[in-house]
Amino acid sequence: MVIKLFEKESLFKSFILFFIVNEAFLLSIFYHHEKIEKEHLRENLFLEMKNYSFFFEGDKFNIDIMKADKHKKPYELYQDKDSLYILVPMPSHQTDMLKIYYSKENYLKHLQKLHQNLLFQFLSLSIIALIISLLFSLYTLNPMRKSLTLLETFIKDIIHDLNTPITSILINLKMMDTTNEEVESITRSTKTISMLHHNLNAYLEQKTHESEKFKLTEVIQEQVAFFAPMYDYLQWHIEIDPLIIKTDKNAFSRILYNLLSNACKYNTPEGFISITTKEHTLTISNLSYGIKEPSKIFKRFYKESERGLGIGLHIVEVLCKQLGIQKSVTVQKNIVTITLSLEEVTLN
Repeated sequence: MVIKLFEKESLFKSFILFFIVNEAFLLSIFYHHEKIEKEHLRENLFLEMKNYSFFFEGDKFNIDIMKADKHKKPYELYQDKDSLYILVPMPSHQTDMLKIYYSKENYLKHLQKLHQNLLFQFLSLSIIALIISLLFSLYTLNPMRKSLTLLETFIKDIIHDLNTPITSILINLKMMDTTNEEVESITRSTKTISMLHHNLNAYLEQKTHESEKFKLTEVIQEQVAFFAPMYDYLQWHIEIDPLIIKTDKNAFSRILYNLLSNACKYNTPEGFISITTKEHTLTISNLSYGIKEPSKIFKRFYKESERGLGIGLHIVEVLCKQLGIQKSVTVQKNIVTITLSLEEVTLN
């Protein structure tokens, strides 16, 4: 599943990039072309006015007489608020000049028609660019698609092969002396590997969640019992209301596991873990060294240190959406607080 999502995301980004580049290229071309066409239009009007001044044939232009202006040269194209015009000398009248002009309204109509033609051409080429961008994106991502498919198959095979030895180790550990510290240490480590195995499996495959009723205190105590011995230097504060939850228990346990794992790993030597409930809201707080980008911690592969894979909290993000649990994160004075709204999954 995640490989397909990554492939779609890469395809979309590649397509957008190619399309933006193509559109920028087309815009620059059409902007330059529009300036050239506008100059051509003015140049043609000027030449037609000049020819009209010799023979005065046709009704395209109008004629008027105006006072000579020393700042305006004859046979130059000028523009005012009503027209485009040229001035033609009158040998018999030294103080007057002949004004041959073209209505600005008609000129703007020509410009509008020119812009419409250019817009039609631009849209036509944009559609072609859209198709080319999509085809080029598919072509360039084809090697990556094959590699990702091979990688996904490889990871699934590894996860499948790990399932049997992990289960066998856990079964055999239950038969051994649980009071032995070494056995307890091996058991905790194996359970950690088992949970990572389930996380990877859930990350790669989208499974249908089955709802069941269970006590919130049970799953929290189970997770605390797992983490507390490994992080015995932390202060643990647990205050949970007797809430009955109806949702996928395994998925909910993975949410808690990843949240507590993250809270423990990125805590401080004199830190604490606080787990409380209030009005159908579960809150997990911990002391930390601070988070630079709180809004990014649930994004896939995001991490602010070299530790971890950057997928634990993203799994929380995915599972919360699937179970209908709203979440939020706040950071105040190096205290990280993640809040889960259990209103949709609480029965009492």
